[in-house]
Amino acid sequence: MSSKHSTAAAAAAFPYTPLPPPPPDAAAVVIVLPPYPRHRGLRLRLRRCLCFSAALLLTAAAAFLLFPSDPTVELARIRLNRVRVGTSPGITLDLSFNLTLRVQNRDLFSMYLRSFNVSVGYRGRELGFVTSEGERIRARGSSYVDTTLDLDGLQVVHDAFYLLEDLAKGVVPFDTDAKVNGMLGILFVELPIKARVSCEVSVNVKSQTIAHQNCSPEELFHPSPTS
Repeated sequence: MSSKHSTAAAAAAFPYTPLPPPPPDAAAVVIVLPPYPRHRGLRLRLRRCLCFSAALLLTAAAAFLLFPSDPTVELARIRLNRVRVGTSPGITLDLSFNLTLRVQNRDLFSMYLRSFNVSVGYRGRELGFVTSEGERIRARGSSYVDTTLDLDGLQVVHDAFYLLEDLAKGVVPFDTDAKVNGMLGILFVELPIKARVSCEVSVNVKSQTIAHQNCSPEELFHPSPTS
């Protein structure tokens, strides 16, 4: 028997019954698939880029506002009390200054000034200095500190010739240098701060007054945190 006769016999043994048609009042069900988001990956990358840029800007703004900056020191006032030069038996110098320093805190945190050091020199050589205790300066505030530098009977050896020459002219140039050392507390961490101002002061020996002064601030900052 051929394969065709076998297939026909199997179909006769198991007759095919077609499915009944749907009733006319049955509602048609339509499934709509959502469109595939073509630009989903691009939008995600753009969103991440915007978030990263915003975080970077916030970090930069916080660093600008919170990162400590150097204090500024100015010589607000200097007054000569006396200047006298002796020539016997050697050349000696009596000198007295009253100085007022203005220290400005530009940070958002208060700072504690541990000490002030004011020195006076002649032709690059230090003659003497005075050290005084500091104080606390509030955030964005300033403070005035008064100090007196007295030199009595100071013997001048190295530059005696130049000192006699300046005395003959009536005006003696001196160098004053003021240094401030302190600490700035930020989030339980102390940072050392330093500031400095140097001035050239010309003293009129005859009138016992300041003939000329020229100051140049030198702001220094050396961060080395200590807990």
